[in-house]
Amino acid sequence: MKKPLLLLLLIFNFSLVLSQTFDVVTIKNSGVDDKRINLVILSEGYQTSEFPQFEIDATNFMDDLFSEEPFASYENYFNVHIIKVISNESGASHPDNASDESSYTVPALTVDNYFGTTYDSYGIHRLLYTVNQGTIGTVLGMNFPMYDQAMILVNSPYYGGSGGTFPIASTGQDGGEIAIHEIGHSFADLKDEYYPGDAQVAEAINMTQETDPSLVKWKNWIGIDNIGIYPHTGTAIAPSWKRPHQSCKMRYLGVPFCAVCKEGIIEKIHALVSPIDSYTPTEATISNPTFPLAFLINTIQTLPSNTLENTWTLNTNNFATNVNTVNLQESDLSAGTNTLTTVVHDATTLINVDSHESVHVATVTWTIDNTLGIQDVIANDFSLTMYPNPSNNVVHFKLENTLANTVIVKIVSMDGKQVKTIHLNNNQNTSIDISALSQGLYITNFYANNVLIASKKLVKN
Repeated sequence: MKKPLLLLLLIFNFSLVLSQTFDVVTIKNSGVDDKRINLVILSEGYQTSEFPQFEIDATNFMDDLFSEEPFASYENYFNVHIIKVISNESGASHPDNASDESSYTVPALTVDNYFGTTYDSYGIHRLLYTVNQGTIGTVLGMNFPMYDQAMILVNSPYYGGSGGTFPIASTGQDGGEIAIHEIGHSFADLKDEYYPGDAQVAEAINMTQETDPSLVKWKNWIGIDNIGIYPHTGTAIAPSWKRPHQSCKMRYLGVPFCAVCKEGIIEKIHALVSPIDSYTPTEATISNPTFPLAFLINTIQTLPSNTLENTWTLNTNNFATNVNTVNLQESDLSAGTNTLTTVVHDATTLINVDSHESVHVATVTWTIDNTLGIQDVIANDFSLTMYPNPSNNVVHFKLENTLANTVIVKIVSMDGKQVKTIHLNNNQNTSIDISALSQGLYITNFYANNVLIASKKLVKN
């Protein structure tokens, strides 16, 4: 669920404010900005006369990004904007003082660009970077504060780039591939699957020190799409760190993201944007209803085929499945108050749901009186996390939802007996002891306002 951007209040003199206000152009519009992920591309090393080329370069990168899975499947979830930041000179500086200069043939350059981007950062030639991260944040804050992910596109023909909060890539050799790799870091918190050095290792979506296939965080993919537990190499401690794949875009350019990284990127997309784009009716009305009553949802469809599924319930009973419109007749309603809910989730095979920790669902609920009409309309987005799975003794739960509603969790055995019930409060970690349960498979059902919104398998070892 999309969270409001927290901006720092900065004090500038008038001339500085003017100098950091630039033209913003939308090059991809999939929907309103507050219901999409806003990717913002800032120019670096482009003079005003070169902005037509910047727009071409940014569009080429965008096309590269949305030809790469999983971004290709979720293209409709993104808007792309460019900010035409004016540099006094073209390109990026190259001090020619990195320790590995002998491997490159790039002339020494001193360039007056806007953000101070330079090669040879931290002694590595191809590390194209700027220490002026605050300046980037300021330009974004003043020109497009609703950004979700921003990156710097540098007008330089030489290979180079870097990750961090704001990925940076040149327009030179493999520039698009570098940028997509770096967005993997910045957008989804992915780690390099080549060994990044002892100072850069950490537990992450695609990096771990766990070696037990039943416990490793990508256990749901083991044995599928060549996912395994592969040791890093390069230093004495490198083999203690593992990666999920031997050939992933987080290791090599020119290859796809591995299944684990694709899943991590989709998780981030789900966390930022609701799949429900709009719905009607949107407001409670007190009037004499005319039957049939029509209810509609519009979803942000995935590509090339839509993987979103929905379930409609009326008074907690299943009413319809995988339709965007339902019509209620007067005979469908009980006397007094009725509740119609639609639950939307993504059934993509790019997420291996059975033992995946998180589930994201979106709901809309209408409260209807069969004599007065629609009395209430509520939309909500849920993120439900359950881990570890399988488990021997304790299972942890985490709930996040827009309206801070409570969710009831019911664990049911395969013969239909309810064996555990807990209440999840928003933004709180809750644990349940399952040590007394028999080994085997259980179904964990999540309910909001008495409506089943998600189910997950739970394995008790």
